[in-house]
Amino acid sequence: MTTPIAYDFTAELWLSPGKGGWWFVSLPAEMSEEIRSAMQHLEGGWGRLHVSAQVGDTAWRTAIWYDTKRGTYLLPIKAHVRKQQGIESGQLVHIVFWI
Repeated sequence: MTTPIAYDFTAELWLSPGKGGWWFVSLPAEMSEEIRSAMQHLEGGWGRLHVSAQVGDTAWRTAIWYDTKRGTYLLPIKAHVRKQQGIESGQLVHIVFWI
């Protein structure tokens, strides 16, 4: 078993357009490049990598997806996380996640 790799960053929360859009933060470009070059062979469909994430004291299991249009990974921020941490659109969010 391998030891998870930790990453942390701060990014703006945004809502994807369209009905029922998902809430995301975009990983920094340099961080995405590092992850993609080292772990692309581990990606599932749609460039997905399973991660554990944490915002404040709220932790959850999720995945990051590589978005070819943005050239970066996207991390979805679930409704219960946004509610528990009082996060709204446009707000900067500090995130720690482990691959």
